[in-house]
Amino acid sequence: QMQLEESGGGLVQPGGSLTLSCAATGTLFRVSAMGWYRQFPGKQRELVATITPNGLTNYADSAKGRFTISGDSAKKTVHLQMNSLKPEDTAVYYCNLNIFLGATGHQDYWGQGTQVTVSS
Repeated sequence: QMQLEESGGGLVQPGGSLTLSCAATGTLFRVSAMGWYRQFPGKQRELVATITPNGLTNYADSAKGRFTISGDSAKKTVHLQMNSLKPEDTAVYYCNLNIFLGATGHQDYWGQGTQVTVSS
């Protein structure tokens, strides 16, 4: 019932750009935030960037100045434009959807992950 469809990953040269996209489908829900996380081998998943329906954004320090997150709350989509990519950006990137449950609760949903490889 709830799925996140990711696209845009791939192989890019250092200094290049990629745009990741994610669309959420499912039953009626209210978005708290959407964003992108990434996971390096042997490490825990970490924040890249998130955005709320009213436009508040949060970026990891490593992403600031290079990555731009945008979203459409009506379409329940989120995009991550990644510029000036570095080899250390190589990771599996996961789309995240956080929704409201009732008045106070929240629930996270995750995409399957899309590989981003930055290499010459």
